[in-house]
Amino acid sequence: MALPKARVRLGPSSSSVRLGDHILLLFRTLSSWWVQTEPGFGVPLFPEPADTLVCRDDLFEYLTRMAGASAPQALPGKLLVPMHRQEVWAAGVTYHRSRAARVAESEAVGGGDFYDRVYDADRPELFFKATPERVVGPGAAVRIRRDSNWNVPEPELALLISPTGKILGYTIGNDMSSRDIEGANPLYLPQAKTYDKCCALGPCILVTRDPLPASTGIHLLIRRERQAVFEGSTALSEMKRRPEDLVGFLFREASFPNGCFLLTGTGIVPPDSFSLVPGDRIEIAIDGIGVLANTVERAG
Repeated sequence: MALPKARVRLGPSSSSVRLGDHILLLFRTLSSWWVQTEPGFGVPLFPEPADTLVCRDDLFEYLTRMAGASAPQALPGKLLVPMHRQEVWAAGVTYHRSRAARVAESEAVGGGDFYDRVYDADRPELFFKATPERVVGPGAAVRIRRDSNWNVPEPELALLISPTGKILGYTIGNDMSSRDIEGANPLYLPQAKTYDKCCALGPCILVTRDPLPASTGIHLLIRRERQAVFEGSTALSEMKRRPEDLVGFLFREASFPNGCFLLTGTGIVPPDSFSLVPGDRIEIAIDGIGVLANTVERAG
């Protein structure tokens, strides 16, 4: 398969994650949550219970205090998915490229018009994606369904949202999708999207006072037997809807006592001829956050 011309730049520069740049990186390990103070070093957050840490509206201020409270230590090597008891929700058809792909896969069964209309509507497409038990972290395996023959990753910016609806931070999300199931009938969307290991988040949460710039790049690289078989890039400027508007609709009639994550849609879609196979390696990078890398497995 010929690769698209887009180039993938994996990972942030070290200057983008220094304390004092109004950016903090929050990691979760087997022993504790950690706030990074410089690349490879950080401060463990032992005093804070895990179920309240990522619910704090003052998360940036709290992490800033904790980062200066003790001497930095080397970060442990093993990272876990940076979440605790949050649900994961997702928004669809937020990029023109996603709209085109959804229309193409569904028009044969008369569903293409749905996606055209939701792209232009005031109300976005929002759907439940995963419970915490169905989400994997960096280095773990995501899954493709046994009853699907057309599976793709969807690289997305994920928002960490507090119980009050405040955007606390950002991470990388992989919204695994079975496109043949989704395209057969719009009513099959929950089966195409929600199953064991259907989502990956990580490697950390970028916590900042400021929204991410529109120029922030999102990059996807898929390797098969160490060879690149697909790569592509987009930027947040290509997203039609503002993250704040998506959060507003999500919280209109739903409460989230533990906060939640919201995947904001994808602007990178492999060609129709491409499907993941077991053993593939998916690498998703977002400028300033890092790289989320996962392998692919099939159940059974």
